[in-house]
Amino acid sequence: MFARKMNDRVFCLGSVDWDRRLFDTLIPLPDGTSYNAYLIKGSEKTVLLDTVDPPLADELMAQLEDVPRIDFVVSLHAEQDHSGTIPKILEKYPAAKLITTPKAKEMLIDLLKISDEKFLPVKDGEILSLGDRTLKFIYTPWVHWPETMVAWLEQDKILFSCDFFGSHIATTDLFVTDQGRVYEAAKRYFAEIMMPFRSIIKKNLEKLAPYPIEMIAPSHGQIFKNPSFIIDAYNDWVSSPSKNIVVLPYVSMHESTKLMVEHLVASLVDKGVKVELFNLAVTDIGKLAMALVDAATIVVGTPTVLAGPHPYAAYAAFLANALKPQVKFLSIVGSYGWGGKTVETLAGMIPNLKVEVLDPVLCKGKPGEKDFRALDDLATAIAQKHAENGFT
Repeated sequence: MFARKMNDRVFCLGSVDWDRRLFDTLIPLPDGTSYNAYLIKGSEKTVLLDTVDPPLADELMAQLEDVPRIDFVVSLHAEQDHSGTIPKILEKYPAAKLITTPKAKEMLIDLLKISDEKFLPVKDGEILSLGDRTLKFIYTPWVHWPETMVAWLEQDKILFSCDFFGSHIATTDLFVTDQGRVYEAAKRYFAEIMMPFRSIIKKNLEKLAPYPIEMIAPSHGQIFKNPSFIIDAYNDWVSSPSKNIVVLPYVSMHESTKLMVEHLVASLVDKGVKVELFNLAVTDIGKLAMALVDAATIVVGTPTVLAGPHPYAAYAAFLANALKPQVKFLSIVGSYGWGGKTVETLAGMIPNLKVEVLDPVLCKGKPGEKDFRALDDLATAIAQKHAENGFT
């Protein structure tokens, strides 16, 4: 991809990664991703914001071939998909200074072995003059690492938001053209890396509110010419109460747990409760994470394996504990052959979730009428809890 013009002074560089399907050897990328870097040419100084993942460095270097001078390189975030090509940039432009937060400086020295004299740390709210353009740096910690900041180009009212408001999409579109597609990708992105820091992100949204913003340029995904679209979405995700939704991740070995799950789903739906069902043997964990953003209740379905939960169910519990969704209630359903400690094990894996545990339903072998009645009672309890809390 060639460098693309956003306006007379600002250009989008970087690379579209069409083939990447896994991020951090963990997060599914069904639509690929992009690594966005931005070049700002002021009347006196030129600045490059962020770089690209190292395997795609050659594309960024080719885009800079005819750029004779860069005065400043800005690292908004120290993670390697943003910062990994900085050493090559500094080698090409040895006079350039590397602008970071003080914490990012420490991290980049550790991660990339950049020498101390290259750095120009900035304070929260510090301003950098490029001549006829002014960049203001705003700390936004835990979006999604502790050192992260964003940059606001005052004259053009562009927010370079780093991971904030980003999405993993590979596309040739520079600007958002399909809001539905971007909304889903951005919600997945929020769920997978931002949700654990929901309360801090809310404060960062409030911190950015006074700034007039006409364009948001994230480090992943397309650029927003309608900033309110993504800002409103984030405000909803961090502030809205839980909804009348049960997320039900499950795994079944010999159909017993599956029979229980199917009955519970039917009973919940009959009582007006929406269910998001995920078979952990085949599910996309990104979809599961997205569902947790709005859910009021999690029910884990699992057989007993070697006296404990199935490893897939344990992984789902671990994921939920790490993501810290705002769920209010939790229960467990499943089957066993002779005994075990499934409930105790799963309950011990979710210390981060401040939930009320509703009576689990475990059956020995294949479920019978008594077990189905217990599942109906669980569905009734969930529906009542949702109604009492005003979840809609």
